[in-house]
Amino acid sequence: MHDHDDEHDHAHRHDHDHNHYSDMQARVKALETLLTEKGLIDPAAIDAIVETYETKVGPRNGARVVAKAWSDPEFADWLKRDATAAIASLGFTGRQGEHMRAVFNTPDTHNLIVCTLCSCYPWSVLGLPPVWYKAPAYRSRAVIDPRGVLAEFGLTLPPEKKIRVWDSTAELRYLVIPERPDGTEGMDEAALADLVSRDAMIGTAVAGSSEALS
Repeated sequence: MHDHDDEHDHAHRHDHDHNHYSDMQARVKALETLLTEKGLIDPAAIDAIVETYETKVGPRNGARVVAKAWSDPEFADWLKRDATAAIASLGFTGRQGEHMRAVFNTPDTHNLIVCTLCSCYPWSVLGLPPVWYKAPAYRSRAVIDPRGVLAEFGLTLPPEKKIRVWDSTAELRYLVIPERPDGTEGMDEAALADLVSRDAMIGTAVAGSSEALS
């Protein structure tokens, strides 16, 4: 975990960062090309499926966790103490979601998730990771200049708000619980979940933004 205000004096670099396909990615790409040429698959359909799991199905799990935390103080307390168990109680567990920690945004602190080593990501609550999350530029700059990175996502925070950067690992993954938007006191959990986007649960957006789930 890294605490940041306005000054950042270190970067993380890893030798395995590269812009080329890995052997497995190359094989998958070659297989996809072959199947497409034979007319056995439709690349557009594959893209649509990936988009659905990346931005809709997976993130809706996390959105339900956030909405319940907003609505149920006891669940929120459980989530703070043992996020793995609390999330599993809603049926969201499994590969890359076995060990979770929930970090709560507050009026004073905004949380941002990154994986500087590779691209560790809580699939069980957020679905497939976005391409930018895995990119070397995000993985290094989120630590060095989180305020600047957030501004590039369209999120400009007050100078006095602290930004805390959490580095996911193979052993522990994080979920941001964004602040509940004002004026939502009478909304039920289903309606609240619609205000929560994938990016808000990574920390590159806030709840109720234009990227919220629909």
